[in-house]
Amino acid sequence: MSLQSVRAFLRERAPEIDIVELDVSTATVAEAAAGHGVEPRQIAKTLSLRVGDTVVLVVAAGDARLDNRKVKTLLGGKPRMLNAQEVEAVTGHPVGGVCPFGLPAPLPVYCDESLRAWDMVVPAAGSRNSAVRIAPERLAEITGGLWVDICQSATP
Repeated sequence: MSLQSVRAFLRERAPEIDIVELDVSTATVAEAAAGHGVEPRQIAKTLSLRVGDTVVLVVAAGDARLDNRKVKTLLGGKPRMLNAQEVEAVTGHPVGGVCPFGLPAPLPVYCDESLRAWDMVVPAAGSRNSAVRIAPERLAEITGGLWVDICQSATP
């Protein structure tokens, strides 16, 4: 169901973008980078967070780490990562395939500035072996993502 919801979303909002399905798992940043032939920091990972009663998605470079102070300042509370069951219930996607596309209900999407280091990033596409290649600006545009600075890069 998840991959199909992403297909439907992209068909409607970005028909020029193709989903790439691999025969290997791309569930982790390292697996995705190896499978798609890109650097780990070019993988656009989607983090599911709860702040109070609000669930948000943060899309960031594969090597970026959340800065809890910045998240707390932006969202007004301490962030908590959702567990695997919560992630799938809220996004419709399994962990390893989570993306801001094809969600069962709208969620706030925050795109971290770390993505802007690249002309093209590779977020998952609803399954543990699918992804898309997309410009960061286009990703934010089709998801209604708000650009924020809430991560620290692991790469200088």
